[in-house]
This record gives sequence, C-alpha cells and structure tokens, in this order.
Amino acid sequence: MKVSADQLQQFTELGYTTVNGFFEPDEVAAMRKQVDHWRLNGLLRDVSTDPEKRQNLQLIPLHVRSALFRALPFAPKVIESVGALIGHPLMKILDQMFLKPASLGMGTRWHTDNGYFQLTDPMAGVAMWIAVDDATFENGTLRIVPRAFREMFPHTRDVDSDHHIRTEIDETQALDCELDAGDVAFFCFGTPHATGDNLSDSARSAVGIHFVNVDKAEGHTSERWQQIRISGTEATGGQEEYGTRVDFEKEVERILGPTE
Repeated sequence: MKVSADQLQQFTELGYTTVNGFFEPDEVAAMRKQVDHWRLNGLLRDVSTDPEKRQNLQLIPLHVRSALFRALPFAPKVIESVGALIGHPLMKILDQMFLKPASLGMGTRWHTDNGYFQLTDPMAGVAMWIAVDDATFENGTLRIVPRAFREMFPHTRDVDSDHHIRTEIDETQALDCELDAGDVAFFCFGTPHATGDNLSDSARSAVGIHFVNVDKAEGHTSERWQQIRISGTEATGGQEEYGTRVDFEKEVERILGPTE
C-alpha cells in the first residue's frame, strides 16, 4: 500500500491525508510486539506533570532501541509515499512512540510540528502517524484541522506536559482521524493536530516519524535532528548511519519468528 494520486491531492489541498492498510497485519504485529517489550521493561516515560490525574507515556528516540524501527523509514513504500508528498531527497529527523494508558491516558494539546521545527515552508516536512492499535474517538485518536497549514500559530509551553508546546485553535473545523491498526495519517508540519484523552478500557499506542525534504529544509538543519538520509545521492540504506544496510521486512520476520 502506498499514497495514491487522490491522497496526494488531498495532502496538497488540506495539509493531510490518511492511508488505510498501509502496513500489513504481520508488520503491525511486529510493531506491537516491540511496543510491548518497551512497556514491560519500563522504558516508557510519563511526560505529564500530574501523573495521578492523567498519564502520557512516550519513548524518544526509537532507532537506537529497535532494529525494526531503525529499518522502517527505509521500507520502499515509506520512501515512495513520503517522497510523493514532499519530494526527494529525504531525511528522517525524529521518531517517537506514544502510549495512552487505559482510562488514564492524557491527550496531547493542539500544536503544529512547525512550532518545534520552524521550517520556512511547512510543506517541506511531513509526519507519518502510525496507528499501532486501533485509534478511535473514545481512546483519543489523532485530530487535525484541515486547510490551516499556511497559518502562523503562536505557541506557548503546555503546563500539563514537561516539554510539550500548545496553541489555541478554532476546533469547529477539527476532524477526528479514526484509524485501524496499520493505517497511517500523513500531515505536513503546518497542520494543527492534537490527540484526545483515552477514556476506553484498553491502552492505545501510536508511532510518529518525521521527515523533511533536504533541499527545501536547507538552512534549518538542527543538531537535534537525527539526520538519517533515506533517499537521494547521500542515502546509503543505513550503512553510513548504522554500519549496516537495514531491511524492514527481514526485521519483521526476525521479531515474529518462522511461520508454518
């Protein structure tokens, strides 16, 4: 599964698009197994400032802790789809995992990724939001405001989080992106987005991976970015960054083990 012509047009006009079934069931199973490993080993950090009231668990970065997520951005369908949306050459600059515990999961308040990354052109960067579990209105799925990606939104510190920022949004135009596990939402760095609280009786996890077009983001490169080249003449399939070429499908097979 990859981005279609209609989805590309939606992204260009609205600043976001969703792709159903982007990841296959076995790929989702491998991701979920990795998330469970992190959770059971206490690697997730609560970034909320009032954990007795609400909890917002995160893990940043992923690529140093998981060969699976190290390889995921290099999957051909990811490179092709992200390149179709923002153009080549591509660099991955951030990967992170979010887990909203059952009943206590705290949402992330309204913000734009450009509030963090400060690109001149908000369409030079795109976030890939992967539903590792089914993401519903009840468990706090992704929310976006379409067509607002060219607006400038002032941000302030979010007092409910130890590092997040937030902005004020007219929510009358907001849409809830309800996604099945394996579905993906792509949105540009200028698109306002948020997630709701998890009011359900099951935990909900998702992964966010951020990419930029290297040429369009020139002059904005930060030492805080991961700077993993995934396409273009300087891309080496992970050899330069990790000392070996990576393969997403092989990592899926390794995690799940042999099948009969």
